[in-house]
Amino acid sequence: MHLRSKLSALLVAAAIALGARTASAKLRVVATIQTLADLCRQVGGDRIDVSSLSHGYQDPHFVEAKPSLVLSLNRADALVYVGLDLEVGWLPPLVQQSRNERIQRGQAGNIDASTAIKVEDIPTIPADQLRAMGDIHPLGNPHYWIPPKNARGIARLLAQRFTELDAAGAGAYQAALAAFERQLDAKEKEWDRIAAPLRGIHVVTYHKSWSYVADWLHMQEIGYIEPKPGIPPTANHTAQLIDLMHKSDVKLVIVESFYPSNLARFVADNGHARLVSTPSDVGATPAIKTYFDLVDAVLAAFLHG
Repeated sequence: MHLRSKLSALLVAAAIALGARTASAKLRVVATIQTLADLCRQVGGDRIDVSSLSHGYQDPHFVEAKPSLVLSLNRADALVYVGLDLEVGWLPPLVQQSRNERIQRGQAGNIDASTAIKVEDIPTIPADQLRAMGDIHPLGNPHYWIPPKNARGIARLLAQRFTELDAAGAGAYQAALAAFERQLDAKEKEWDRIAAPLRGIHVVTYHKSWSYVADWLHMQEIGYIEPKPGIPPTANHTAQLIDLMHKSDVKLVIVESFYPSNLARFVADNGHARLVSTPSDVGATPAIKTYFDLVDAVLAAFLHG
């Protein structure tokens, strides 16, 4: 009996120790892009381990579905993604192959960041006509993560969902969220001040991916190098765009740094505008390590780059 009692005590102690380790284990979070991964870090602090399925120098529409990504998703407690079909070409099969119930749709660990923002550019044409319009996102424009109001909304969503997954960390998540919002409030005032010269200027973009930023900075998009999203331009479209640029006094031609810049440079040179090849995600360059670095880099490119 004495031996049995000692064995029972050891088993109870082992169970308590295992429970303590489980309770103190970090939340494993996987994000689809590096900006979302950084916002997770801002809110999650040292209570989470976070990784990104893509790199900031890649086009997030097209990510190679490697087995290592399936393994990351299999281990995840939470998946944070852009949504609005940005990752539709590669993410759903990976989530399915992960066989991880925690990150499936409808679960607390499935976090669609687009639910935290006001979606723009939702098509009004019938769904059966969208195919003829190019690579149109039927749920709305998914390139929304740069403006401060959207980053703020995403951070609040993350704090809420991390708390659902890790109730013991509720206080830590709220404190980290408050610290992030204080820093964001200060930076937003700084960004609004230094971006004042951009207000009202006319711009052309390569892909329709800067609309949220243009709205935030009060820039006016007057055309796109792609005649339809994802469709290469014809010579006739390019000529018409350049003519429109002359008439509209376009100042900037904006293209993400992962796109080839030859055509954009041709349009900018012939349209008498400045070409801006700019990062659009954390990690686009080694110096862009955080969301705040990203916005600083984008504004520096617009103003000086």
